[in-house]
Order: sequence, then structure tokens, then C-alpha cells
Amino acid sequence: MTAEQEPALARHQALFGADELWLKQYSEEIIEPDLPIVDPHHHLWDRGARYLFDELRADIETGHRIEATVFVQCDAMYRAGGDPAFAPLGETEFVNGVAAMSASGGYGSTRVCAGIVGYADLQLGAKVDAVLEAHLRAAGDRFRGIRGRSVWDADPSIKGSSRDFPPGLLLDAAFREGYARLSAHGLAFDSWLFHPQIPELADLAGKFPETTVILDHVGAPLAIGAYAGKRQEVFAHWRRNMAELARRPNVMVKLGGLAMHLFGFDLDSAHRQKPASSAELADLWRPYIETCIEFFGVNRCMFESNFPVDKRGVSYPVLWNAFKRLSAGASAAEKAALFKETACRAYRLKL
Repeated sequence: MTAEQEPALARHQALFGADELWLKQYSEEIIEPDLPIVDPHHHLWDRGARYLFDELRADIETGHRIEATVFVQCDAMYRAGGDPAFAPLGETEFVNGVAAMSASGGYGSTRVCAGIVGYADLQLGAKVDAVLEAHLRAAGDRFRGIRGRSVWDADPSIKGSSRDFPPGLLLDAAFREGYARLSAHGLAFDSWLFHPQIPELADLAGKFPETTVILDHVGAPLAIGAYAGKRQEVFAHWRRNMAELARRPNVMVKLGGLAMHLFGFDLDSAHRQKPASSAELADLWRPYIETCIEFFGVNRCMFESNFPVDKRGVSYPVLWNAFKRLSAGASAAEKAALFKETACRAYRLKL
């Protein structure tokens, strides 16, 4: 590890490390165990806290019917040498190998990493074509999109990534030149940002209606740092931004990520003696989940695990129980959309 990499690793461990022994203090019976699920957002990494194929399998085999998953980029296994623009190809090659292992049928029935969302620096402009084509060669039909992280806030204490990003990235002309290339390759765009930045995404989605946009983690209404103690004010601001974003029919929303520190629910072992129940989580998260479904509808919303990030505050079986409680009043068709079909459509999965 280089000296430059050490601060990023330390930040990663502080933000995303999970306490397995603490999580095991609490368990629940699985709700609706036969409901088919596609988990459209998880990571794989080995950065002090190891979360690779075996760790993911241990989580997805805890009782819910997980039929497939989608891997989303997390700066894992980037190439150490060569052109930096092509360094993210290492992640795609690594994940495609995991997907091939899973597709062999020798590791359970779940199609792990059936879809892959990688990274390319869209500020390369039209030159990003070569990187996108390389991703597609590396993973073929599994490669479905690019994630763009633009998390930034005027309060420098608020961190949503192990890396730092500049303000206004989604408005940058060079970025948009690269973004314009996604639709030509049939690729979707996953967006990770904070709630004050949602208008930037609305503008981007409106200017490029041919590109499918998937907003990660309900648009991250912040409740820490400068936003601590302002939950109602932030919720109202977030709600207005989400209502405007929903007017772009090419935008979908991932329902999850709410166990992260950014949401201020203090669900981890540093704040609680025992993990929260799925009923408690459903009560905490209901306003955000129901607002997203109200504005976007079930055909543009999908539940996500965001593991292992959310594992800092909740185990995999309890997390999906919470989602099932939140959708208890939905019809069978609505549940099918929220738990599987929207994800399959967003990432063009054929299961």
C-alpha cells in the first residue's frame, strides 16, 4: 500500500466497517421467504474489512429468496499500472470472474453479479468511449452501467465516499460530454449524491432523456454535520427536490442506504447496545420510502441492500424484513416491481 492510499483506507474502514458479533445479538424469522428478490446494489472489496464472494454468499443465504444481484462500483481491484483512465477495468474483470463462478451453479442458486455497474471518468469527454468499450469487452452482457459519485457539501465534515469530489460535477461541460456517450453504448447511470445536489441531477436527466438514471440511496437527505437537528427542514427540502426529479421519466430510485451514518439514525454498535428490529427500522424509514414510491411509483423504485455499507447498522435478513414490512400493504404486482422487476428492467437482466 502506498502512502497516498493509506488515508483513503482509514476513511473507508471508519465509514463502512461492520461489527459481526454485535449484529449476531439479534435475529428474526424471515417474512415472506418465497418473495423473489433481485438485490440491485451491493459491493465487493478487500480493504481491511473483507467483503468478497464468500461473505456476500453468507449474507444472501440467510433466508430471503435472492434470485440475483447487481454489483455497483466501489474502487475495488483497480489496476495498479498503465493508463489511469483504464484502471477501473480491473474492478470489472474481477467482478466478472465472481459472476462467472456464480453462473456455474456450484455456489448456490443466486446469480451473483448478474449485472455490473462500473466506473469511467466521464470528464474524459468523447475519449471515454475507449474506456466504456473496454468495460463491455471485459464483461459483455453483464456490464450495464456507470456509477457517477458527485457527493459534495459545503460542510467538509460530511463524507459519503473514501474519495473527495468537487462541487457542481454534474454540471461540468466535460463531464456532460462524456455522459452523452453512455446512451450510445446502452449504459445506465447510477448517481450517488447528497440531497442539496438533486436539482443538478434533475437538470442532467432532463438534458439527456435517452439515458436511464438510477438515483442511489433515496437521494441522501442528510442529518449529520451542518444538518444535524434539522430533520424536518431537510425532509421538506429533499421532498421538494424529489418531486421535481420525478418529473423526469428516465429516472429511477433505489430504496435503501438508510442505515448509513449520513442519515443520522445512529444504528451502529457505537450508538446502540443491540441492533434495531425490522419493525423499528420500518418506522424510521417509512417517510422516505413512501415519499419515493408516491412520486416515482413502484415501476421506478427498487429496494436495495447497499451491503456491506448498511451492514454497519443492520444484518441482511433484518434489512429485507424491514423492506417487506414497509411494503406490507402493497399488492402482489406492486411487490414484484419493488423487489425484482424494476431492477431487472433498469439493468436489463434476463433471469
